[in-house]
Amino acid sequence: MRARRSLGRRFGWLWASYAVSAFGTRLAFDAFPLIAILVLDAGPAEVSALAAAGLVVGAAVAVPLGPWVEFRRKRPVMISMDLVRFAALLSVPAAYALGRLGFAHLLVVSVVVAAADLTFVAASGAFLKTLVRREDLLVANGRLESTTWTATMLGPPLGGAAIGLFGPVTTMAADAVSYLLSALGIRAIGGTEPRPARTGAPRLRAGDLLDGWRHILAHPALRPLFLNTVLVNGLIMATSPPLAVLMLGDLGFAPWQYGLAFAVPCAGGLIGARLAPRLVARFGRHRVMLTAGALRACWLLGLAFVGPGTAGLVLVMVVELGLITCMGVFNPVFATYRLDQTAPDRIVRTLSAWSITSKITIAVMTALWGLLAALTGPRTAIAAAGLLILATPLLLPRRDHAARHGQEPRVPPDVPRT
Repeated sequence: MRARRSLGRRFGWLWASYAVSAFGTRLAFDAFPLIAILVLDAGPAEVSALAAAGLVVGAAVAVPLGPWVEFRRKRPVMISMDLVRFAALLSVPAAYALGRLGFAHLLVVSVVVAAADLTFVAASGAFLKTLVRREDLLVANGRLESTTWTATMLGPPLGGAAIGLFGPVTTMAADAVSYLLSALGIRAIGGTEPRPARTGAPRLRAGDLLDGWRHILAHPALRPLFLNTVLVNGLIMATSPPLAVLMLGDLGFAPWQYGLAFAVPCAGGLIGARLAPRLVARFGRHRVMLTAGALRACWLLGLAFVGPGTAGLVLVMVVELGLITCMGVFNPVFATYRLDQTAPDRIVRTLSAWSITSKITIAVMTALWGLLAALTGPRTAIAAAGLLILATPLLLPRRDHAARHGQEPRVPPDVPRT
């Protein structure tokens, strides 16, 4: 078997930077609500407001940043967003050490970090397209996806132990440092990045703010993918609080069992991301995206049948393993397809619009499913999401628009392992 194909030193630095920040984020998983509860004695309403405001207000702040970033060099923007997140997160342990930490401070930091997250993701997607060859985009996205699931599998358990030993404020400081290291890694990428040329008016126009959504909704392939991914992600995330109540409350699982049930299946994301280039090489990108996208909708309903004891724990693990493996295959293929179908001068606006809509949808659906769970019970709420998600494959594009226009990238049959 051939050695793993190198994507170059510059991608290596980007990958390393992404890995550091991803592990830092997962290490400090749930640090905001834990600090609110354990340090500030916040109640359920305040914790819910903290989570919702960070997503919604952060997304609203990110709306004008998309078109602003579009016509600027992406690497300096990425470095700036890393430094913004570093400073914002580090202000929390600093304020705590000075005895000045308050709920309003946490709220502002959550908004700033959410807006910087969205801007960084949009800029990094555009930068990746300039950094690697078109035929290597799937391999690059597969490696980033593998890193995401590895961090998700290892980070929360290690973070939970760190929180137990050092407290949630310390883990937030570690998360802040990870962004500083990420900024240094992105700076080390080096090379020259031409300033994007702007067509039309030189100043930011009001229409630019909506251009990402206009491009998505007018595109015959991106429009159904947009609706599909937003709804699938929203329904999956909306079931998390009811499932936590069901497992930790009604069924009496210990917190470590609950964490184990979701950490172990993340190995499926790593497996799926490693398989994605090989599957595309054998079956074609559109068929893999359609099949994995449909299969990932088949698992959620199983969580409504979880019971107590070992059998219930195994059921959750099996369902999550199937779901996450399908996502591990789908996500890098979908991300590559989306970049291929978007012109270079509108990638940031498109990715910003996509991420903003996803974040707001998750916040709204999480709130609605919380209300549904309160009225009908957590098991019924999970079942409702599981039934609704079964209809989402109907939104996947049936035709391969890229192939029709001669845009299907060739993937060598000996694609190396990611």
